[in-house]
Amino acid sequence: MNHLKTADVLGLGFMTFALFLGAGNIIFPPSVGMAAGASVWSAALGFLLTAVGLPLLTVVALARVGGGMARLTAPLGRRVGLVFAVAVYLAIGPLFATPRTAVVSFEMGMAAFTGNAPLPLGLYTLAYFAAVLFLVLNPGRLLERVGKLITPVLIVGLLLLGGAAVFAPAGEVGSSIAPAYQQAPLLQGFLQGYLTMDTLGALVFGIVIATAIRDHGVDMAHRVTRYSIMAALIAATGLALVYLALFRLGATSQGIAADAQNGVQILTTYVQHTFGMPGELLLALVITLACLTTAVGLIAACGEFFRSQFGLPYRTVVVLASVFSLLLANQGLTQLISVSLPVLVSLYPLAIVLVLLSLADRLWCHPPRVFVPVMAVTLLFGASDGLVAAGFTAAMPAFLARLPLAEYSLGWLLPVLVTLLVVAVIDRAKGRPQA
Repeated sequence: MNHLKTADVLGLGFMTFALFLGAGNIIFPPSVGMAAGASVWSAALGFLLTAVGLPLLTVVALARVGGGMARLTAPLGRRVGLVFAVAVYLAIGPLFATPRTAVVSFEMGMAAFTGNAPLPLGLYTLAYFAAVLFLVLNPGRLLERVGKLITPVLIVGLLLLGGAAVFAPAGEVGSSIAPAYQQAPLLQGFLQGYLTMDTLGALVFGIVIATAIRDHGVDMAHRVTRYSIMAALIAATGLALVYLALFRLGATSQGIAADAQNGVQILTTYVQHTFGMPGELLLALVITLACLTTAVGLIAACGEFFRSQFGLPYRTVVVLASVFSLLLANQGLTQLISVSLPVLVSLYPLAIVLVLLSLADRLWCHPPRVFVPVMAVTLLFGASDGLVAAGFTAAMPAFLARLPLAEYSLGWLLPVLVTLLVVAVIDRAKGRPQA
């Protein structure tokens, strides 16, 4: 069989949507909405660029090369590409994103009933990662288990929550605008979209999506590409709708949650105000399912990657990743986010540039001539922005702070564009290599 039924395509799209929709996708939009206030839709546009547009382009780029990151990084050379891939898989897997799914689902879903003490967190995360392991130990069934069983329940919960945010807001859109959003709300939203980790997640999920398609008998490359893009479009549409509802929820909740410090508190306050106890149960269901499906995708992708690249047994990798994530999850959400931000500021420019260069591959006579220098400059300036985000501002050369957009952790943009222009001219002048 080299085609999927309509129901299978929808199931694939729902699975992709569920893989992306995790902790950050739900907690950060309300924070952006509340902080941006009257400028919410400018900030929302910036957020959608990094949290929807870039992940969609990443899945498309991966689908064009066959679904694996190794092919995407091929112009960099095997060793460099492998180092980058390992960094992405570890960041999006057991080091940051996967533990965060467990902690956020606990704090938003269960802490209201059990308290936020170490023992309830430990017991919850133990049960949580046991469920994750159950789902990932048979990756060929991911489409049925996630796309056709869990995701429909998740979508119903999101429809209720999103519908309430649109039709039963807590108030009018707030007039207060946080200082960071007063001058450049679009850029602030753009940077907040980093925190969802979805572009890095797309680099990881590409192989999961392609594997799910092939497990249903589709082995023709162009059809795998086609169905991957269709799944990404379904997922992107769903994510955009969820984000828009949550932006509105945050922007209209200034009157009831003005003292909230994060999206967890904004959402909790809103559902308590609007629904009472039933709202807390609904939020617990939505958050737990959203985080669980993302964790399943991340752990499964790590297992497939380390099996294919290093020959490690899939079952061993997913067990170790789950155990390590369990241990880190019990360190707390605040510490995880504070450590992950500098890493994301460093990695995200690399992911963005890699995807855009890959999508424009037909413009290059010899891709390595372009990829290697442009990615090297991106690494240099992206790492510098990461060190600044980590608090090492004094150790950085003064000229970095004077680069355009440096105050928004986008100081890498101009050097990368200049480098790209120079190497593109050189590449065109030298022409294609002689066979």
